[in-house]
Amino acid sequence: MSTDLATLRQLAHLSRLELDESKEQQMLGALNEILDWVDQLRQLDTSSVEPLVHLSHEINVLRPDDAHNTVSHQDGLRNAPRKDSDYFRVPKVLE
Repeated sequence: MSTDLATLRQLAHLSRLELDESKEQQMLGALNEILDWVDQLRQLDTSSVEPLVHLSHEINVLRPDDAHNTVSHQDGLRNAPRKDSDYFRVPKVLE
């Protein structure tokens, strides 16, 4: 499977790429190498290989994501530079 210069220019147009004419032959060679490699992969017999659903067989070993308060309201406000009864005081953002 090989690609010609017209196909390369069409792909460049669709990709919104501006290829320099001096580099077109180099890009054409690289594209044909990639397509040849994909063609070699296509010829492999994979009939005895099971399809992968996940890349590993590991099971999620993380802890359950349970919401709970770890800091009390008063402890959270204790180190605030400015506070107003039960709230943080911050500088005005909008005018």
